[in-house]
Amino acid sequence: MRPRRSLKVPHSHYLRLLRGTLATAFLVLALFGTAPLPATAAPAAGLPTAGQTISGLDAHDGMITQVGATYYLYGTRYGCGFHWGTPGTPFCGFGVWKSTDKASWTFVRYLFDPHGINSWRGESWQTTCGEVHGGGCFNARMVQRTDDGVWILWFNAPDDFRRTGANAYYALGCQGPAGPCGDAYAGGTTHKPSLYTCHDNGDFSIVNDGGTAYIVCTMADQSLSIEPLDRWWTNGTGGGLRKVGGLTNVESPAVFRSGSHLYLTYSDPNCGYGSGTGTSYGYSTSGMLGPWHVGGRLSNRSCSGQPRSLSWIDGAAAEWIDQWTPSGATNQTTAAIRLEPLKTNTAQRIEPLPC
Repeated sequence: MRPRRSLKVPHSHYLRLLRGTLATAFLVLALFGTAPLPATAAPAAGLPTAGQTISGLDAHDGMITQVGATYYLYGTRYGCGFHWGTPGTPFCGFGVWKSTDKASWTFVRYLFDPHGINSWRGESWQTTCGEVHGGGCFNARMVQRTDDGVWILWFNAPDDFRRTGANAYYALGCQGPAGPCGDAYAGGTTHKPSLYTCHDNGDFSIVNDGGTAYIVCTMADQSLSIEPLDRWWTNGTGGGLRKVGGLTNVESPAVFRSGSHLYLTYSDPNCGYGSGTGTSYGYSTSGMLGPWHVGGRLSNRSCSGQPRSLSWIDGAAAEWIDQWTPSGATNQTTAAIRLEPLKTNTAQRIEPLPC
């Protein structure tokens, strides 16, 4: 275990910059947003060729990361009564579970107290994420910065954009891969990123390619954009790419590398809680800022779910698919997770999902 490191930020900037004292632990292992993207993609060891379904966790629109022999699963919870878009329903928080066999998952904690304080706005997380407008907070993305091992939780709060015009994203410093996160805990921080290209409120991923981190985001017009992040992985630098691949009416971007190709998977079309939404992909041979080309359709119904993110499991890429309960349901407590390995062929295309 490595010691904590002070990044020596002036106290006056403590709440605005994620450069304060953060706990660092564990080595960097395979995660699409926390380690250099591997050169090849193959079926993940322990995942059957046809994929794997995880049910009963109340974990949604999340991801999995691996630290040694331990796997951590992150997701948005609904069981306390959250209904998307319904004012007065509570934010249920982000949970983290752990496993050593990818079959039995044990709940560890909430990544931060959903009834605690959002110090950046000076309001409760319930106001930011739930009770006022029902906008929710989604897309827990836990990443580990490569230069010093700091763990950072990114997520989006769509009502920030609707209420104030500020981007929807937050980046919280964490004590480790299982949290806790945010400045309510020793060594944590709460930060609102400065973003110039990804300045809206949509689904997103954090990607590390060759030591540079990027946010890949869904814009308000349902196109995709990419923006490089600074060395701290907590602010954008501008100068990104808009209208990736000329795509429209899409969301939920995720990226992995196989050899000289970068691959971008996404929900096609965009669909709130869409059961049986298609998965498509694009590719780039010129780096994260493209150009990107449309690759084709991977599945018409996505295992009766919707693609949401990508995880590295035992050194290989797997698509996280939320198997939403029937369309129109705004509480998704019982929705299951489907993991589908992503494989590339000799023509450097992604093979269709087998489900």
